Amino acid sequence: MKTDENRDDLEKTSNENDLDADSKFVIKENTNQVTDDIDIYKFGWGTYSEITNGRFAMIGFLAIILIELFTRQSFLKWAGIL
Repeated sequence: MKTDENRDDLEKTSNENDLDADSKFVIKENTNQVTDDIDIYKFGWGTYSEITNGRFAMIGFLAIILIELFTRQSFLKWAGIL
């Protein structure tokens, strides 16, 4: 059947494209591994410090939102600031 042949051709083309994308990812990953220092801690304004700071800020922001949802009042009232 013609539709089966078309489907097989499309599947073969899709698989070839996936393999090309995977090989490009591996090549890119290997080059970034040498030059990228995200996982290395440095004192000061480094990439690692900024990523860690952003993660803690997201956790704090989520905590404030959850406090406001569960207590049905603003965070400042809940904390006794207002």
